[in-house]
Amino acid sequence: MSMRVLPAAHIGQEVKLADNAAERDLHESLAEIYSIIITLDALEKAYMRDSIRESEYTETCDRLLRQYKRNLADDTVAAAFSDLESFKLEWDLEVPKATERLRIGLPATVETAPSNSHHRANLSTASASTPSSNTAPHVNATHIVSASENFITLFDAIRMNMLSKDTLHPILVEIIQAVNKVTDRDFENKGKIVQWLITLNQMRAAEELTPEMARELQFDLNAAYDGFKGTLE
Repeated sequence: MSMRVLPAAHIGQEVKLADNAAERDLHESLAEIYSIIITLDALEKAYMRDSIRESEYTETCDRLLRQYKRNLADDTVAAAFSDLESFKLEWDLEVPKATERLRIGLPATVETAPSNSHHRANLSTASASTPSSNTAPHVNATHIVSASENFITLFDAIRMNMLSKDTLHPILVEIIQAVNKVTDRDFENKGKIVQWLITLNQMRAAEELTPEMARELQFDLNAAYDGFKGTLE
């Protein structure tokens, strides 16, 4: 099948009708991906303008990211899509905010601790009467233990040579969520967690890290774990 289909959402251009069910399914999937990208870009801009509640943003962004990944899990769709930059170029998409969010693969509220987000300014009045702290509100030993366990789970997975994206990516998501519950500080080497999330997010589900990449991941996350523990001292 060599037909290159056009997302129905691309207004002003003729849409070629599918000749069979397989082509129709492919057409619909690419149209959905196009719509997801446009919607995600608008969502990111609304979040930056404080036009949407954090909870609503997080839920919507997470759903859009899951839909995007679910569509591209199909090999036929992934082959027709090629990659994000090619898709944007072909359909003349200018969506920098969506591009960054898809590159990271997590809502901004998960990627960064709340007080480090753009909403900090909105919280300044409330925080003026509250003692400052390097740790998140209501943090307790359970959150600290959970974060440490997630780091250890990742190290165990590497040690047991479980190096596929679908194994490591969920653990890294758990790590970034857990440490953000403990501290709002951008502690030393925390950025390495996000960088590895980006790297894994760009891989196919069954694709595995090379031994060299696995050693680098181990080194970087050990450094990040040391940085995290430093915030507890």
